[in-house]
This record gives sequence, C-alpha cells and structure tokens, in this order.
Amino acid sequence: MHALLDHRLVFVTGKGGVGKTTVASAFALFASLRGKRVLICEVDAKGDVADFYEAPATGFNEKEILPGLFAMTMDTEASLREYLKLQLRIPVVGRIGPLAKAFDFVATAAPGVREILTVGKLCYEVRERNYDLVVVDAPASGHIIGQLAAPQAINNLVKVGLIRSQTDWMLEILSDPSQTGLVAVCTPEEMPVNETIELAVRVREETTVEFSAVVVNRVLPELFGRQEEEVFDALTTVGPLAQLNGLVGGDTGPVLDAARLAVTMRRTRSTHLDHLRQSIDEAIPMLYLPYLFTRSHGLRTTRQVAASLGEELGY
Repeated sequence: MHALLDHRLVFVTGKGGVGKTTVASAFALFASLRGKRVLICEVDAKGDVADFYEAPATGFNEKEILPGLFAMTMDTEASLREYLKLQLRIPVVGRIGPLAKAFDFVATAAPGVREILTVGKLCYEVRERNYDLVVVDAPASGHIIGQLAAPQAINNLVKVGLIRSQTDWMLEILSDPSQTGLVAVCTPEEMPVNETIELAVRVREETTVEFSAVVVNRVLPELFGRQEEEVFDALTTVGPLAQLNGLVGGDTGPVLDAARLAVTMRRTRSTHLDHLRQSIDEAIPMLYLPYLFTRSHGLRTTRQVAASLGEELGY
C-alpha cells in the first residue's frame, strides 16, 4: 500500500457526488504532511479544492496554500500559452486571440487535442521534477478515459514530428506504473459500485495507466451486532415498548426504528462492497474511509479524512 504514495502522478476520479474532491484533497494533504512537495490540480475548475483547505481561490499559476502543498486550477488556454512559450519558444502576451479560435476549431475536429493540453501540463510537472507528487482532482469517471487515452489518440493520428515526440514522452510517464496511478472513489451504493467496476474494465482495455486503488468513501460503522438486534426486536413488542416509554417519559419507537434502519443500511452496503471486491482484480487494493457525519467541508474535515487515509495506507 505504501506504493501509492511513491507514485509521482495520481489521478483521482469517481462518479459525481461520491467525494472525489474530498479524497484527492486529503491524499494531497497527507502526502505533504509526510514531507513531500505536492501539487494538487483541479481539472474541472469548479473552485472546490480551495474550499477544502480554507484557502483563497486558485488559478492556473500554482500557489502554496499550506507548507509543502501547492494548488492550481487547469485552464486549457493558459496551458496552450505555456506550451507555446516553453516548447516552441513563441512569446505570447495577453489572450491568444486568433490562435485560440484556431485551436478551438482543431480541438473540436480532432479528439484528444484539448485533453492533451491538460495531461501534458501534468506530465510536464512530473518530467521536470518540480514536485514529488502531483495529485489530480480529475474529471468524473465517465470522462476520465478520454483524458488518459488522449496521448495515444494523438499518436494514432500523428506519426512523425514535434507533436509525436511530445506525446511519446507523455505516454512513457503515463504507462510507467511506478510513476503514475489511477484511484477511483466510490460509495457503497449500487450505481457508484457498478460505475467503478465498468471503469476498471475500460482503464485496462483503453488506456496504458495502472488502476492503483479503489477508495470506498462513507462506510458506515457497525453500531449494533446480532445481540443488540435481538434486544431491539424484543423491545418493540407492545408490552416492553410501553414500559420503556414509561421509563423515559416519551415515545422511544423512532429511536428503535432508527437503530433498525442503521443495521439495514450497513448490511445493504456490505452487499454492494462484496460485489465490488468480487468484480475487480483482487490485486487492486481497496481502502475504506468512514462516514463523517458533518454538513460542511473545510480544513478540519480534510485533516480527518487524511488521517483515515493514512491509516488505510499503513502509516
């Protein structure tokens, strides 16, 4: 499990609403607390990552938001500007203008062009060793395949030249399991589990990236065992329930119903987890994060998730 922290580029994906950004933010924080220089990149540009650290909004130019932890938000136009400056030695001032319009036209006509600017920026940071680890708050699992497969798609279109040489070194980084990994986040529910199983198949068949781990988020604790269930069942009968209500001076029925619901939910979720474990390669580790009963996220919550993730990773 320590190998996950030894990667230099980790994509974190998952179905919308499962806590993908939470896990990516916590993983980046944990790695920085272990002494690594870490960059976390938000691809979708929603601005959520900054909230998890209670930091100001981020932009394309990375900024240090905590000691050893840097954050940025992906911008394809800014990435194109940086590429032209670094790779082609073309100075670009202000907006790209006509070139941006031409790029939009090409990106629409040729699949993978827009994605290559995102992946290229991330791989560039890895190649230049600007950071020990780059964590990517990647697109949802329905869109991540196109991003990971972009360099290969370009390679299939372009056989020689500068662009081909650029995608070649990107593929070397993405295809190296010691450097790059993909982490899928899911919750113990039917749709997220099925989507994760499908993602594992597609990653293996359509990309060169290694599926490194599955993080199961919001796992309910086992609050009650079989003996407690028997007690609850006995208390819900008419006589004992009336006596219990009299002792506490109120209606205890809703409390007992809630206890029964908690047991039912955990059992149902355990069934989905069993299906997940049986359906993906047994070599892919599964990490479990507890359900945090909180309505808001911030640095305190991110630290809690990071601590739980560290325990699962074996630290």
